[in-house]
Amino acid sequence: MVTPVLLCGGAGTRLWPLSRESYPKQFVPLIGETTLFQAAAKRLCGPRFDPPVIVTNSDFRFIVTEQLAEIDVTPGTILLEPEGRNTAPAILAAALWLARKDPDALMLIAPSDHLLSDADAFLAAIEAGLGPARAGEIVTFGITPTHPETAYGYLELAERPQADYEPPRPRSFVEKPDPDRAAEMVSAGRYLSNAGIFLASARCLLEAYHHHAPELIDPVKQAVEDCEPDLNFHRLARVPWSRAQDISIDYAIMEKADNLRVIPYDAGWSDLGGWTAVWRESTPDSKGVVTSEHATALDCEDTLLRSEDSAMEVVGIGLKNIIAIAMPDAVLVADASRAQDVKQAVAALSKKQARQASCFPKDHRPWGWFESLVQGNRFQVKRIVVRPGAALSLQSHHHRSEHWIVVQGTARVTINNTEQLMTETQSIYIPVGAVHRLENPGKLPVVLIEVQTGAYLGEDDITRFDDVYARK
Repeated sequence: MVTPVLLCGGAGTRLWPLSRESYPKQFVPLIGETTLFQAAAKRLCGPRFDPPVIVTNSDFRFIVTEQLAEIDVTPGTILLEPEGRNTAPAILAAALWLARKDPDALMLIAPSDHLLSDADAFLAAIEAGLGPARAGEIVTFGITPTHPETAYGYLELAERPQADYEPPRPRSFVEKPDPDRAAEMVSAGRYLSNAGIFLASARCLLEAYHHHAPELIDPVKQAVEDCEPDLNFHRLARVPWSRAQDISIDYAIMEKADNLRVIPYDAGWSDLGGWTAVWRESTPDSKGVVTSEHATALDCEDTLLRSEDSAMEVVGIGLKNIIAIAMPDAVLVADASRAQDVKQAVAALSKKQARQASCFPKDHRPWGWFESLVQGNRFQVKRIVVRPGAALSLQSHHHRSEHWIVVQGTARVTINNTEQLMTETQSIYIPVGAVHRLENPGKLPVVLIEVQTGAYLGEDDITRFDDVYARK
């Protein structure tokens, strides 16, 4: 059996405005109806696999569980990072966790934000790596490049990979190349894209860390040993975790290891590391145009037009090599050749403290989500969706009153010592300071419109008295 270890703590700023710090690309449906995280979890379940270990940011914990529930995948363990420290500490934490029960447990370490179009071919590649992994090798999967790409690194082999041969060892790791160098490497045929997917036993990985990155062992081991259970999660201890070096697994281990084997893989892979990659994987038409449902292209070439809001139609006329992505609160328009510079736009927005730099329009919570529809001086209107069986915390506000109007479903509302059921078209007023809660006892989502009025409308104006999700 193999234990998948899914890493899903990244921010994905190169796919702004759809991917943001509060809701990054692994959790949004970039290609098709499912998210990249769901697709990764789905293809790594079944009789060959144990339940996955998920390593994620604490802020994403309820998004992870909700998306896994939607595809009927039950995780084995969800480890919560107090802060991002890159892939080397995250993978070490997973190895230490699994080694407590079985030091020889095989780990398949995979990012959760990659696209693999042929799940069966990927499973066959994993099967080819099981022998070397059981023999104490670290197996990595190198992707046969189809075009020059500057967004990720490469593995150099001594010669062109050949079928039915023993998996080769890499000669070197190559950092993200410039366009000319990338073209040379693709032509040479000896270079494979570095997918960041690894297969090895926990024992083998721990030996590699002791040999190549011993400075990581003590802080990460302490963070695992002192982790705190939190509902169905395990929080790595904050203080020792903060002492772990922020470093990737490639720098810490893989570029130094002498027991590395490469399984070539050429059945369709993309890290979707920018909008040109999304365009390429979205099956452009004969003119190289990709449009979403609410986008229209007239006399355009090599262009991607997407609207992520059903109320916003995007129209392009006479465009060439353009990327245009429309969200309810932000629009990106860029020359396709500058797609990798989107992160500069995020940095510029962060500098001017624009909320759009990091915050998704929909604010996802463990009970559902909300979005702001209108905001002005001393008032705000929100749409709130509460999942069946979910409940907001028992809370109060110091600076605002609220007026709730139920537009779908049945809600149980508590205000101070009074409880009542509310159905569609009914409304209720919550005065400043009142202790209140909303629950969804039904089988359908509850949708309500909330009108806030007051001197301060920030999300931090909240005092929680009871919360089924154990939030502080």
